[in-house]
Amino acid sequence: MTDQIIRELFDVIEDRKVNEPEGSYTASLLTHEKGQDAILEKIGEESAEVLLAAKNDDRDAVAHESADLVYHLLVLLADMDMDLTDLEAELHDRR
Repeated sequence: MTDQIIRELFDVIEDRKVNEPEGSYTASLLTHEKGQDAILEKIGEESAEVLLAAKNDDRDAVAHESADLVYHLLVLLADMDMDLTDLEAELHDRR
């Protein structure tokens, strides 16, 4: 199930990249005038929030912030014209 939801989310991100619907947060990240910096800033922010949640031993917050982090990592992959297969291949090689 996990790989399915990640694939579905990545497909939505890819769609937002192409169609840029008005009001879409994802589209705004992908077309932001600051370019990739906006995405990188969010990854840094979400990483810090995961760390703080873990430090506070808050499992719900760790799950929530981890989801935010994964989402922003997927946006970065899409922004760099990468695909989940790039990530999967790297993880497979490390296995």
